[in-house]
Formats: sequence, C-alpha cells, structure tokens
Amino acid sequence: MLHLNDDNKIFVVSYLTLRIGLGFVGLLLPIVLTVGSLLFDNCGQVQPSISHYYYTVMGNYFVGSLCAVAMFLFFYKGPKKIDGIIANIAAVAALLVAFFPTDEDEMSVCKYFSTERLNTVNYIHFTAAALLFSCFAFFCLFLFTKRADNGLVTDKKKVRNSIYKTCGIIIVICIILIAVYNLVDNLETTFAKYKPTLVLESIALFAFGASWITKGEMFLKDKRG
Repeated sequence: MLHLNDDNKIFVVSYLTLRIGLGFVGLLLPIVLTVGSLLFDNCGQVQPSISHYYYTVMGNYFVGSLCAVAMFLFFYKGPKKIDGIIANIAAVAALLVAFFPTDEDEMSVCKYFSTERLNTVNYIHFTAAALLFSCFAFFCLFLFTKRADNGLVTDKKKVRNSIYKTCGIIIVICIILIAVYNLVDNLETTFAKYKPTLVLESIALFAFGASWITKGEMFLKDKRG
C-alpha cells in the first residue's frame, strides 16, 4: 500500500482526474461531432471520417478537442522519460491533425465552408493521424502496462493491464484496416456507404478513451494510504 501525505494525495487525485478527462474527450468526440452536426445544423448526413467534421458546423469543436488533447499530452510526463517523449510526439501529431485538415468531401451537404488545399496538406494530415493513433496504441501496450518502481502488481493492476492490452490491440487493428481500406483499389467504391473510416476511427477513439479512463483509475482503483 502506498502512503501519501495530504499534499501528495491532492496531486495524485488531480493527475488522475486529468487522465479521466482526457479519456472522456476521446470517448465522446465521435458522438458529439455526429449528434452536434444534426442538432445545430439539422444535417443528417454522416461524414466519411472524424476529420471531415472539420468542415461542418462542429469544426470548432473538432479542432478544440484536438488542441485540448495536445495540451494535456505536452504536459504529461509519466513515471519514465519515455512516457513524456511519446506524449510529446502524440501532442504534435494532434496539432497537425487539427491544423492540417483532410480534403473536404465534395458530396457533403453538411459543409459549413469550402476551401482549396494542396495535396501536401492532406498527406500531412493522414501521416499525423496515423502517428497519433500509433502513439495511443503504444501507450496502451507498452507504457500503461509497466510495473511500478517497487515491482508490485496488484490484482486490480492485472485487470487494468488486460484492459490496456485489449484497447491497444483494437487501436492497432483499426489503424491497419483504415490503411487497407484507403490503399486497396475498389474497396472505397464497395464499402463507402458504410463509412468504414468513421466507424474504425470511432472504435479506436473509444478504445483510447477507455484506456485513459482506466489509467485514471475511475474504476479498479488501488488503495493508497
């Protein structure tokens, strides 16, 4: 059992709360973007991907959420140096995703504005998005599962590790499937109506959110003295 004074307890609770908050930002992002587009613009058309909501009435929320994620990750250090390095890489990637948007969907009836962008911007967006999700998976599979410095692994920690690994595997699978969908000829024509990129991105974000909420010990919390 860890023994903490009152000041350290406040610090730990605040840090865990931030982790939970970050998890909910990721968890709610697909839901808020989709529902918000319907409620505030009366547009029932689902976008091809999370990133395409940049061009809708929910564009500011999309950018703001990514900036909030980036801000937390910039200041996130974790127990080891590698935690801070991966967090900073993810933070930069999140900002690139936000400020180098994907190409707009010409067929969308929900577009709040229209603009022309160089192909380079789109390449930067997709590369940054892949890097961001890869960092999320790395956190789940290799950082969140590490033992404490004292080597103690509680029963609840074992359960949390199982959740982290499951979330990490889900994110990796989603990354691979999104890449296959976008790179293999004829798949887009066949499956576009099912919005596979949006669905897979949403699943990956749910996994990301679940892992950080678990890391924040919203449940399966170890006792601290």
